[in-house]
Amino acid sequence: MEQAKVYFTDFRTPVGVPLTEKLKKLCRLAGFNKMEMEGKFVAIKMHFGELGNLAYLRPNYARAVAELVKEKGGRPFLTDCNTLYPGSRKHALEHLDCANLNGFNPTTTGCQILIADGLRGTDEVEVPVKNGQYVKAAKIGRALMDADIVISLAHFKGHEMTGFGGSIKNLGMGGGSRAGKMEQHSSGKVVVDTEKCRGCRRCAPECGSSAIHYENNKAVIDSEVCKGCGRCIGACPFDALSNDQWDANDVLDRKMAEYTQAICQDRPTFHINMAMDISPNCDCHGDNDAPILPNLGIFTSFDPVACDQAAADACQKATPLSNSQLSDHLTQPDWQHHHDVFLDSNPHVNWEETLIHAEKIGLGTRRYELVTMK
Repeated sequence: MEQAKVYFTDFRTPVGVPLTEKLKKLCRLAGFNKMEMEGKFVAIKMHFGELGNLAYLRPNYARAVAELVKEKGGRPFLTDCNTLYPGSRKHALEHLDCANLNGFNPTTTGCQILIADGLRGTDEVEVPVKNGQYVKAAKIGRALMDADIVISLAHFKGHEMTGFGGSIKNLGMGGGSRAGKMEQHSSGKVVVDTEKCRGCRRCAPECGSSAIHYENNKAVIDSEVCKGCGRCIGACPFDALSNDQWDANDVLDRKMAEYTQAICQDRPTFHINMAMDISPNCDCHGDNDAPILPNLGIFTSFDPVACDQAAADACQKATPLSNSQLSDHLTQPDWQHHHDVFLDSNPHVNWEETLIHAEKIGLGTRRYELVTMK
């Protein structure tokens, strides 16, 4: 496969030029206007942020993308699917309330918001996956599959299970219905290292299936109830939780790539990674830790694999920020340095597996030419 083009710009703007206009200019340079949109439904897939989280993208960026779509005669709508775990987005009514409270509504974004998998997270379409090895038919939110064109507007950040979250995670995990998310997370169960567990009780509130209780001030996980979603692993500050299947994270990464393939295959897609407020964990948490890296810029491409690879490469070249999870780890005298910002932030991840498998199944290429716009 030939190199893909990834278009990049930093967050510097001269006086009088809004960053949203710079985003539009970058998208046009990348070929956004070459997509035929007249009269077509255009899904802008993004994450509205869990209530209490402040790292998610501002609605201003969504509005800028919606305006680009309207300029081409398209009919944009913002969308995401319901979550597998408890929180403020587990069914459509809560999800829409959450979006509104976080600033996303037709007035602020210039388009409507649809929860892709419906009221209860059951409105899905089973989509055969081209070259799928782990998933034969992905369960995707119906509104995403009803769209003629899909645009991924992703907050590029760290992640406690997949290492990073970008275009592929935004679409693959985010576009899966509740059953689809369950399928992706079903590769293993969480176990407790009782010697490391200090009974801080931060894990149980994160559990989506009420599988955690405490005995003798130690966490105990009911393996019959555990879904393997891994949210508790990210919540544990003492690395006392891990998956009982050694390659569970790898399988999760591969399934996520195949779900993205199901969404992207056979129709136009465009991908935007906003590498800013690069928090160590997902925006699905009701909080966010300090960024681990400085704001880097915006990456856009028609190729989701190249777009993620370029953003990941930029992260690896960046200097860790002080007073962050990453810098705290690196300053520990006994820390095993991986010389990898995602792995040093969350030591149980294997982030490259997502990109390796995505390229293998034909979703895109890891080889790219970076075109920089000032």
